[in-house]
Amino acid sequence: MREAPLGLDVKRLVILCPSWVGDTVMATPVLRAAREALPQARIIAAARPGLDQLLAGLPWIDDVLSAETKGVVGALRTTRLIRTLRPDAVLVLPNSFRSALIARGCGAPVRIGYDRDARGRLLTARLPAPAAGGEPVSTLEHYLALGRFALGVDRIDPRMELIVTDAEQSAARRVLESVDRPFVVLNPGANKPPKRWPADRFAAVADALADRHELAVFVSGSPGETNVVRAVVEAATVPVVDLVQRGVTLGSLKAVLQRARLLITNDTGPRHIAAALGTPVVGLFGPTDHRWTDIDCPHERIVVAEPFLPEALVADEHPQRCRIEKITVGDVVSACEKLLAASSAPVDASLPAAGASIPSAAPECG
Repeated sequence: MREAPLGLDVKRLVILCPSWVGDTVMATPVLRAAREALPQARIIAAARPGLDQLLAGLPWIDDVLSAETKGVVGALRTTRLIRTLRPDAVLVLPNSFRSALIARGCGAPVRIGYDRDARGRLLTARLPAPAAGGEPVSTLEHYLALGRFALGVDRIDPRMELIVTDAEQSAARRVLESVDRPFVVLNPGANKPPKRWPADRFAAVADALADRHELAVFVSGSPGETNVVRAVVEAATVPVVDLVQRGVTLGSLKAVLQRARLLITNDTGPRHIAAALGTPVVGLFGPTDHRWTDIDCPHERIVVAEPFLPEALVADEHPQRCRIEKITVGDVVSACEKLLAASSAPVDASLPAAGASIPSAAPECG
């Protein structure tokens, strides 16, 4: 073990978590490593409202702080809230200037993060940011490198993990009401329209999987993706359940994805949730480069828009050549069927009774 900027006598550590769903899941190995390195410390994860549901039940953190950092008012409130905790140290996982400013303002004597975007003077221990250009580096590795630096260790287990709580299982039972057979979940949304595979193609995949494998089909999305989800439901010829209309939340989605045979998704947060819970995933990429969010999981199949793009090129820089519409329904159905064939016996769609124990950790990824 190398000398750790955090030190080994930290009593209260605040970890500022990322602002995106997928990034928060990719940060879980660092949360686990922090607990292993600092068994005596009180560890508080500060996460954006809503994302705290992702971290519920994790045994490595003592508290999850719901912290809004958007805007001046949000940043000030979060700074004051963290200051009341009197942290000895803050580990800053996000790359924003605002997150480093919050760490500085809360009064923690030790503040660790990446040295970038003129925020280095706000930190007490700085890891040089990766040089611009060159081959994409996964966000997961980005967090692992910062964790290794902060904790003074040579390796952190890259396996992402989430826990499904009893309350989330109960919420999922309501969402899954009347579904009594194995099911797959489609996730047609994404934070940017160019990353969304067409709704009619998701619908065609739903038809194929329902007809060939007698699977029920759910479609999920955020509250802001209602129209995208509805478009898939209306284009499918088989019955498709709209999870948004059933009131799915991030917490209940964890439990739903844990029971699913398969998730088919664009490059967005539910991909990482499913991977962290051990659910097979088919991830669709275009025009973004899949290497930015590579998680190297054996139960995932990546389908890229331009499979013949030279490795030296970055897909993001060739948006027309790598537009997501180039992915065919046949390619996606083939990827789905390979994962279905490789998976174990079909998972029972019903959830366990309240208080029952079910596995929630994924096979090792990384």
